[in-house]
Amino acid sequence: MYLMRIGAPGAERPVVRVDDTHYIDVSDVTPDFDERFFAAGGPALLAERVARGDVREFAGERVGAPIARPHQILCIGLNYSDHAAETGQAVPDEPILFTKSPNTLVGPYDDVRIPRGATKTDWEVELGIVIGRRTSYLDSVEEARDAIAGYCVVNDVSERAFQMERGGQWSKGKSAETFNPAGPWLVTPDEVPDVRDLGMWLNVNGVRRQTGTTKTMIFDPYVIVHHLSQFMVLEPGDLIDTGTPPGVGMGHDPQIWLQPGDVMELGIDGLGSQRQTVVGPR
Repeated sequence: MYLMRIGAPGAERPVVRVDDTHYIDVSDVTPDFDERFFAAGGPALLAERVARGDVREFAGERVGAPIARPHQILCIGLNYSDHAAETGQAVPDEPILFTKSPNTLVGPYDDVRIPRGATKTDWEVELGIVIGRRTSYLDSVEEARDAIAGYCVVNDVSERAFQMERGGQWSKGKSAETFNPAGPWLVTPDEVPDVRDLGMWLNVNGVRRQTGTTKTMIFDPYVIVHHLSQFMVLEPGDLIDTGTPPGVGMGHDPQIWLQPGDVMELGIDGLGSQRQTVVGPR
């Protein structure tokens, strides 16, 4: 299934995408794609409703993030061997973990706002994992497959000066408002032939900046979920941003930073694409 949420911010309704022009409203089954929905069985709850049909046509509605605000957004740094190389950093021995504030989550076509005082705002196309059930202390990497509800495109927008030059945790450069566009869909695992072999790309103002593949992940999605479960309880609906391939602004010579008016377009094979316009501080 392809799960979407459409409507104004704060008033999105859950739907299942049928194709580019049609969907099935499932708000009679669940009020939202949130922690309660995933804990109760998630996409499996929708099978009967989808089978009944009642297909509707998209009418230009805003597309929100495919999940409601999660309990937490966890992020993995330096998780692509080719990205680690471009930044001149060593390949990590185990996943590097940082967090983003859950209120960074926005829709795939919403504006991205540069925060006040920012000087080095950057882009990062990433594979997002959504957790499907309460998970802790998984015994094996194989068990992680059953803990994943689906995958989506995310843009791990970053303010590098805050992240690298202000001391403390990376989260300071990751948690500004609008810094986590997600979607357009949450794709269930049965729709993804091999999550470890997906092409990824990102353009800025029509110029290709990132081209990569999940093949070069250092820690694949199953390893990540298993690893994180050893340190914390993962809740249904939690989002994990799994790292970015090479081509971020920080990795260019000279470095390139986002400016108001820039347009980012990005996508992952089978998971859809996004488009955001960059706006200035409020």
